[in-house]
Amino acid sequence: MADVWSERAGAYRESDAHRQGADLELLVEWALGAAGRRALDVATGGGHVARRLREAGFDVVTLDPAPGMAPTVVAPADDIPFAGMSFDVVACRVAAHHFPDVGAAVGEMARVSRELVLVVDTLYQGTAGEQAEKLRDESHVRNYGEEEWRAFLGGAGLSVDAVEILDHPISLSAWLARTGCAGETAARVQELLADRIDGDTLSMKRIALRGRKA
Repeated sequence: MADVWSERAGAYRESDAHRQGADLELLVEWALGAAGRRALDVATGGGHVARRLREAGFDVVTLDPAPGMAPTVVAPADDIPFAGMSFDVVACRVAAHHFPDVGAAVGEMARVSRELVLVVDTLYQGTAGEQAEKLRDESHVRNYGEEEWRAFLGGAGLSVDAVEILDHPISLSAWLARTGCAGETAARVQELLADRIDGDTLSMKRIALRGRKA
């Protein structure tokens, strides 16, 4: 699967749905509340979190399992090769729905953080949405709701002191094209998401959570 993501690297670097958004700005705002300025961007993808954190004055290390994403370190989120409390802030944006074991990944993020673990991901919006996501991209595992996310962070020893649900409308055609979803499969995806589509706009929601170490 890392090879697939390496092939998609360019598309994710250029993706408007990933390189901008209120959730990205919120993540940076939260990060600025940390006492220090050393950050780890987990599953960096197109590198948009790292870029914004560097612009805000952070020393950022990036991590991703796909070499094509050009991370500082090639490694999965559930096996982070750093000592405990190596970073002031650990961030993960719009990637966890691909993780095979989200609890293990959050546990690793908590382990290497001194203070904050910041997570943004696509919000669970029902079984039809999950079916559509899996048809569009076979690497999709699952989106999660707020209570599930609170349990993941709480299970890693983090207190959740802020949660926001944000609207994030995106281009439907660009979303399908990024994974090469076309033909009958794309038609079925659109059928499943019909109540969230207006022209070429797909209504999405993202959840942002701020976890803090005791």
